Amino acid sequence: LVLLLLAALTSVGAAAPELDLLYPELELSRTIYVTAEDGPRLSVAAEQLTVASRRGGNATLPCRIQMDQSLTPSRKMRIKWTKMTSDYLKEVDVFVAMGDHKRSYGSFHGRVHLRGSSPLDASLVITEITLEDYGRYKCEVIDGLEDGTVVVSLDLEGVVFPYSPRLGRYNLNFYEAERACRAQDAVVASFEQLHRAWRGKLDWCNAGWLSDGSVQYPITAPREPCGGKNTLPGVRNYGLRDKDKNRYDVFCFTAHYKGRRFYYLIHPSKLTYDEAVAACQQDGAQIAKVGQMFAAWKLLGYDRCDAGWLADGSVRYPVSRPRRRCSPTEAAVRFAGFPDKKHKLYGVYCFKGQN
Repeated sequence: LVLLLLAALTSVGAAAPELDLLYPELELSRTIYVTAEDGPRLSVAAEQLTVASRRGGNATLPCRIQMDQSLTPSRKMRIKWTKMTSDYLKEVDVFVAMGDHKRSYGSFHGRVHLRGSSPLDASLVITEITLEDYGRYKCEVIDGLEDGTVVVSLDLEGVVFPYSPRLGRYNLNFYEAERACRAQDAVVASFEQLHRAWRGKLDWCNAGWLSDGSVQYPITAPREPCGGKNTLPGVRNYGLRDKDKNRYDVFCFTAHYKGRRFYYLIHPSKLTYDEAVAACQQDGAQIAKVGQMFAAWKLLGYDRCDAGWLADGSVRYPVSRPRRRCSPTEAAVRFAGFPDKKHKLYGVYCFKGQN
């Protein structure tokens, strides 16, 4: 018996070099066979990977648990929703549920809950959606040694607009850019939002910050001062920049909030800036912000040929129907600059919280 075993081992050893010669590509490869029993017994899926909503509205981010028939949801199953930061380097806790224990976090506190249409429904409902809610969310389900994840994007209807302060172009580091957008009822735009605006014909030659820390600008009509006349249209990218030291403009994103009212105040005379602020207050409103003008113009088709003060001290007017002596070539928010606030040359745009 020992002799037979030695003979068999010798035969296999002799055959190995022949196999190596015949099939050299198999030298460093190995085949692993996985049976159905080895596959995951728990997974999660979403019937749609992008959900669109609006500012102030509600949205349901789908997440359905799929389990092997041999398993049943346990009381120790944990459902966790997180939101990815714009650079995708971190995750922010949104909601966690395990049995009867449920908790929401940060700005989501009191605004999120599980839909729970069945024991296997882990979909997240977000109410009173804000501009900051835009982005990618991860649903993670853990049950013992089994787990699964799926990523769902929340998209918002809105408008991207370029912004620079009174000091002029290229005066904002990243953190100042964030504050500048917030002051105009907006947030720093993402690359996806800027790219969509470019596809919608946004053309702007000044580079601006985006939410991931990159600096880019959209060009639909290539020309010499904007990357070169013989270049292709596109979103020009300066890459990631130093958030403290580098200074650019910024691209902001905002949206209309249903139930709010943007309007030009009919007044018997032109106003200084301080008079404009007081006039809106006397009308039960506030002087409007740049983002509120862009939202009314782009999303509501607001059209007015009168230049008026805005909260940042700039003077602008929105034209959705181009005509002679009033933005004859294109629909746009026209910018008249940052005039001396003591000049009585302009009207004012106001904004009311409720109709």
